Amino acid sequence: MDKELYSLSKIFTEKLYRIPDYQRGYAWNLKQLKDFWNDLEQLEDRKNHYLGVLTLEEVSSEVINQWQNDSWIIQSKGYDAYYIVDGQQRLTTAIILIQGLIECTEKNTKLNYNTVEDIRKKYIFDSKDDSISRSYIFGYEKDNPSYEFLKTKVFDEHSFNISDKQETIYTHNLEIAKIFFRDALEKLSHAERENIFKKLTQHLLFNLFTISNDIDVCIAFETMNNRGKPLSVLELLKNRLIYLTIKLNVEDYEKRDLRHSINEAWKTVYHNLGKNKDNPLDDDKFLFNHFILYFGKDTSTEDEISAVETFGININTSRYVIRADYYKFLLEKIFISKNIVQENNGEGSNNAIKLNTKFINDYVRDLQQSVVLWHKISNPYFSDFSENEKIWLDKLNRLVNTGTASVVPPLIMVFFKKETNTDKRVRFLKALELLMFFALLIGFPSQAIFSITGFNTLEKAINLSKSKVTAEKLIKELEEIFNEVYFEKGALKRIKSEFKTRDFYKWRGIKYFLYEYDLHLQSLSKHNQKKINWYEFINNDSTEDYRTVEHIYPQTDKDKYWRDAFKNYTTKEKNILKNSLGNLLPLSSAKNSSFSNKSFLVKKDNEINTIGYRYGSFSENEVATYENWTAKEILKRGIDLLNFMEERWKFSIGNEQEKIEFLGIGFVLKKEGLSN
Repeated sequence: MDKELYSLSKIFTEKLYRIPDYQRGYAWNLKQLKDFWNDLEQLEDRKNHYLGVLTLEEVSSEVINQWQNDSWIIQSKGYDAYYIVDGQQRLTTAIILIQGLIECTEKNTKLNYNTVEDIRKKYIFDSKDDSISRSYIFGYEKDNPSYEFLKTKVFDEHSFNISDKQETIYTHNLEIAKIFFRDALEKLSHAERENIFKKLTQHLLFNLFTISNDIDVCIAFETMNNRGKPLSVLELLKNRLIYLTIKLNVEDYEKRDLRHSINEAWKTVYHNLGKNKDNPLDDDKFLFNHFILYFGKDTSTEDEISAVETFGININTSRYVIRADYYKFLLEKIFISKNIVQENNGEGSNNAIKLNTKFINDYVRDLQQSVVLWHKISNPYFSDFSENEKIWLDKLNRLVNTGTASVVPPLIMVFFKKETNTDKRVRFLKALELLMFFALLIGFPSQAIFSITGFNTLEKAINLSKSKVTAEKLIKELEEIFNEVYFEKGALKRIKSEFKTRDFYKWRGIKYFLYEYDLHLQSLSKHNQKKINWYEFINNDSTEDYRTVEHIYPQTDKDKYWRDAFKNYTTKEKNILKNSLGNLLPLSSAKNSSFSNKSFLVKKDNEINTIGYRYGSFSENEVATYENWTAKEILKRGIDLLNFMEERWKFSIGNEQEKIEFLGIGFVLKKEGLSN
């Protein structure tokens, strides 16, 4: 390793840099961006900041000969070309910031005596005789889905390759970085921007290390990137597959074709995982579920999870704990070099797994096909599914958000792969949703319901995948499970007993239930637009000041209105009423707790700033029709909500007296002089 430290200005002197196909894309998020910016701002004048080692690999002449747009700058200007093995996140961030400085500087203005054009030629791109062709100083290889995005969205260059502008989680990160730096730079004076440019290009220092030809660069990449922001399993897997492609004993054209297939598959994977920017999908969760279905074997009857047998894995429902370690099977048992079959001389691996071109290609193709369906299932309203399929998939996705349905995604995935009949799909989804909601009521995780009935969701998913069970039989089994739990296992009795003392506000299913009730009110109103954003609804309770589920009768009842309305109740009874089902309201947007403490008359119709119930969710609109809010209204609305529960999920809680007992507020009848 070179002992000299190099500034960005020196690093970008007569050199081209490319991010190779085995590299992940741009993974930095706002935290890393803020740290980078703060380091620059806080760096004292004339002081340096060490950014670590920049690891490079020289690009071979065979590859360079294929770079048509870059041959002139390499041959005529003597530029050297390098792959970035380690350090691309830092370099990419620096280049995005330089592009931001270029865009924030007027054309005829200089930054530290450098014209905008000179800066662009040094760090972004150069042109041969000012022609339309571009030789980009820094960028991705063309197989990378970020290639076109960096050119068009970050460097603001035109491209004729419109179809190549795939968006992924990584391209989204590039966009966020550019917006972040533009916003930060626009707040600075010209002199302050000059100072940032000077620090960035002169005072951030790297060690340079160039990998020699005798080192496997893919393995070096995997090892080095255990530092900093860890690589995901999906990122490590792509690198590993490319490495294995290099090691296969096949013709070069087969290696090229397989490598191309891997790159195309990962383009599709990241495009679909990041397609919905409001709901980017977790790559680890997708890969895990695909792993279960692709490499899963029939479930063992043993109590413990057994190790990989051949290239499969045995799974026990009650021990659904392998997700954290599944990558070991992929990267330490399956996709390893000692499993490679020596195809040309007929020799094979001694292991049960036989890695060859077909094995890798089949796996990659299935991964590519599966992620398209995974995206549709996870974002049904962005899919071509029928309206009923969209509605019920959306409900199950929200149940997964509550954390109760972690065992069902593989089952949904394989069911939709194997069964195309819309009616059967909807029956299947309805049966699953009923079981998941019932699990919320009981207070069990959903796998507990399956466990006590002997229904192994992962086993069923694998068996359905292998056509060992039919879709129709699976649906009937799910419907029978509910009847067994409801009628034979005494679940309803348990639910009633639990809710006599349970705080409804802390009930794990409260948001799902209230959201479903709001959808019910929406259907009655014939209004097409939802008033509650689910993702904001479930993620907005991070502080005590802002809540998305409100106590109508507030937890802090200092207002005279509330003191008068509940003066006949003890402190214990007040607390029960505050957290009772009928007193909880889903809000269309999080409201400050100070507003929550106002009187009911102010809360329901605040014309000053239109944040009252009259302007909120459908549930808020309904509550706004009440003249006052007392214990009687809490009781009435609680019964109404339980009536909805019975109708929506098609099971009986009991008569009105039993519902009052279920709510645990029978004392209201006596205090208010009501007959039951």
